[in-house]
Amino acid sequence: MRKLKLQMQISADGYAAGPAGELDWLVWGWDETLKAHVSKQTENVDCILLGRKLADGFIPHWQSLQDNPDTADAFSDKMVNTPKIVFSASTNPGDWKNTMVISSDAETFIRQLKSQPGKDIIVYGGCSFVSSLIDSGLIDEFHLYMNPVAISKGLSVFRKSSENIQLRLTQSISFSSGIVLLQYEPK
Repeated sequence: MRKLKLQMQISADGYAAGPAGELDWLVWGWDETLKAHVSKQTENVDCILLGRKLADGFIPHWQSLQDNPDTADAFSDKMVNTPKIVFSASTNPGDWKNTMVISSDAETFIRQLKSQPGKDIIVYGGCSFVSSLIDSGLIDEFHLYMNPVAISKGLSVFRKSSENIQLRLTQSISFSSGIVLLQYEPK
């Protein structure tokens, strides 16, 4: 069975975005070790899942990097050329490359997708979409990149959970930027 991996940046106090979805607190002084780690994490991935809100910025961002010879690299190529599924009742993919929009029940669709042959699946978010996947028990690995900043209020991907979610730490790595990877699996 394919694994569904969540990759998300969080603040030191556990938020994935500011109260209105702000991401201006993210640390972007990534060293080559962190970049290589994130690239390696996506090597065994053949599908990217996104919620509508994140897709609106994510897909055009990676397409613009890939279209510019000064910024195109193997990782932007991976983000553009890996098939993407956006869950939305209102989004039109327009000129988004390798993107399918699904308006049906995400939980049922993802359970079926995980049971099909293929490599792992990665989800990048946003917060509401990821919360629903966590609440449905669909996430097999949590790759949380904790940024060295506390924002004191914001949006959490664990905000909808009605019960404790027990996790088992499988890996932790600190990077020179101050970002710490906390990798967990559900117990």
